[in-house]
Parts: sequence; structure tokens; C-alpha cells
Amino acid sequence: MSLTTPYDPPSPAGWSEAPASTVTAHDHTPVPLYTPEFAADPHWFYAEMRRKFGSLVPVELSPGIAATLVIGYRAAVQINNDPQRFRADPRTWEKNIPADCPVLPMLQYRPNALRSAGQAHERYRKASVDSIDAINLYGIHLEIEQMAIPQINTFCLDGQADLISQYALPVTFAYLNAMVGCPADIGQQVAQGMAMMFEGTEAGEGSALFARALLELVQLKQIKPGEDVTTRLVTHAAELTDEELVHQLVTIYGAGIEPLTNLIANTVLLMLTDDRFSGATASTTRDALNELLFKDPPLANFGITYPAQPSKVEGVWLPPNQPVVTSMSACNNDPAISGVHHGNNSHLAWGTGPHACPAQDVAYSVAHNAIDQLFDALPEIQLAHPADQLIWRPGPFHRSLAKLPVVFPPSRTLF
Repeated sequence: MSLTTPYDPPSPAGWSEAPASTVTAHDHTPVPLYTPEFAADPHWFYAEMRRKFGSLVPVELSPGIAATLVIGYRAAVQINNDPQRFRADPRTWEKNIPADCPVLPMLQYRPNALRSAGQAHERYRKASVDSIDAINLYGIHLEIEQMAIPQINTFCLDGQADLISQYALPVTFAYLNAMVGCPADIGQQVAQGMAMMFEGTEAGEGSALFARALLELVQLKQIKPGEDVTTRLVTHAAELTDEELVHQLVTIYGAGIEPLTNLIANTVLLMLTDDRFSGATASTTRDALNELLFKDPPLANFGITYPAQPSKVEGVWLPPNQPVVTSMSACNNDPAISGVHHGNNSHLAWGTGPHACPAQDVAYSVAHNAIDQLFDALPEIQLAHPADQLIWRPGPFHRSLAKLPVVFPPSRTLF
């Protein structure tokens, strides 16, 4: 099914025709979020979840790892803006989680803003926000041009490319490495570790590789500072330890590599499959990005919190110290909110509340410029296969294509 095809699925056997009203979130069999079937068409599953459960759904993030998925917009805003009841610190939960759990590296405690609460969160958050806010947004256009053109030159003569591995991913890597002042060799280790963690395959090994690479970066910046985010973290008044510095970078890379790559690729897919984004009266890249962030955000399910005690939301009791995961994708498509996307930034793609993404302006600008550079260089680009033949990578958190194969008239290299 393409991104633009409306869906109205039949109700399969075993699914209720109406959502439950006042129930316990785990009265029913949990829905697995890690299967290829879910990855292939998550919106079908979200619609069926809504029919059966309402706003709060019992799910499994990996086999045997229970969680509650929030698919109602208002419930998500309520939960994510109530850090007293819904804390981001997972340490009580993870005490009983096996070390080889494939999603543990994505959820486990780290001394950073994403996985902490109270004064610790405020300290880490300020260091990260101050370091990111110093980025010159007006310079991103030139930076992306200097990264995108050499990358396009590697395939423009071929007449075909995979825009994930040959464009979105390397451009994202190049920008993030420049942003944090990371040499290419260390950055490649970071990328490999992050991919292993997001996919849940060899996640423990990926987490260790990730941490080692970032410690190497921190130690490099302590000796050779620069004009970059890592140096600003190293010299920040918060006086972060080496371990804390590593884990602030974990957040930056974790929120950057996979989600930003997917934001670029998925928006390109939308523009290639929707007639509104072609022709003389085409909508703009900005329109496509805004719509994509609403309809199919690249980080589909995240914003994870842990109730400190049994908590009731919309008539549902949530178990204490069990993950509550916000489905930004399902919440954005909640029928209870408006479906108007043009010029509307009320989506939850960047999160909401005290743990919302602090680098959303940077990410948006990088994606916007990367997409514009691609279509400026190759305006006749088309999908190599029908959209419904594309494969989506399994995983409970991301909305990620395995490949985005395209064709175009071979073009001369750019300068």
C-alpha cells in the first residue's frame, strides 16, 4: 500500500467492533510491534487497535516484553506532560529484564536527559539544549549542499540508486558527524552500533560499540576542542563526567541517525507517490515534510515513560514500572483531532513535554535542504518499483524502509 492510499480495513475475527471503555490495559492479548506484518502496514494495526482498545493498547516491544502503547492524541499529551506520575527513569523496570533483551539498549537507564527525571534531567537537558542552540541554522543550507553534491555525484551517472544507502544515510551521517565534531572513522562505528540497537539484532553488542566510539570522541575533544556540540558539552558549566558526556551524545546520535535518515527517505517517497508534489503547481518540500511528520513520522513509537505507581488514564489502569510508549504515528492520525496538516505543527513527531526533541529545528532544516538538493540535481527521479513492493524494516520504534530504489536519466556530475 502506498503512503497516499486510504485504508478502511475489514474487522478480522477476534477484534472488537468498538473500543473498550473502562478496562485494564492488559485484559487482552498484547499486540506484537516487532513483526514484519506490523512493519508492512502499521496504520492498519493502529486502526484495529483503536477499535478494540481505545487510546491505550497492550503491546509487546519484543517477545515477552510488555508495554502499553498510547494511540490517542490527548492521552499522549496528558502523559508526556506529567513527569511526576510518568517518569522517564526506567531503572525499576529494567531490574527484571534479561540482559539479552533485544530492546533493552533502547530503553535502559542512561545518565542523560532522555532517561532521567527531576534535577538530573534538568541538568542534562540544559547542557544538551545549550550546546544544540549554538548551532547556526542559517549555515545548514551551505553545509548540506557541500555534503549532498559529492554524494549525488557517486551515482548520478548510473541512472539508478538506492536513496537510503547512497544518499539519505551518508548525508545524515556526514551532517551529524560535523555537528558533533566527529571524525569519519568514529562516526562509522557509531552508525553501526545505532543500527544494531534500533533493529534489536545483536543489540547488546551494538550498544557497547556505540558507547566505546563516543567515549573515544569525548576524549578526542578534551585534547583537541573545536566549534562543535561535543566541545560545548565538554566545556559546559554542568561539568559532566566522561560517562555523562557519552550519554548526552547517545541521545543526539540516537535521535539523529535513524530518524533523520528516515525523515529524508520517507518524505522523498511521499513526494514520488503523490501527484500533489509534481508538476507546475506542485506543493513544496515544506508541505511534504509537514504532512509526513503527521501521517508517517520516522520515529513512529517512542516517548517512553514508566508510571511510578498504578495510574489511571481515560478509564484504563496502567501497571506501575512498565513502559508506556507513545505512538506518535497513531496519535497524529487519531480521528479525534483535526486532519488538516498544512501549516500545522501540532503533530507529536518531535515528542511533547519536558522530553521533546531539542534539535527539531536542526533536523527539519537538514531534511528540507537534503531533499531540495536531491530534486534540484535529479528532477526526473522516479521509483524503480511500485510503492507497494517496497519493504519496511521490522522494529517497534522506527518507520524505516529497507531500500528506496529509484531511476532517473543519467546526469553529469555536479560541481
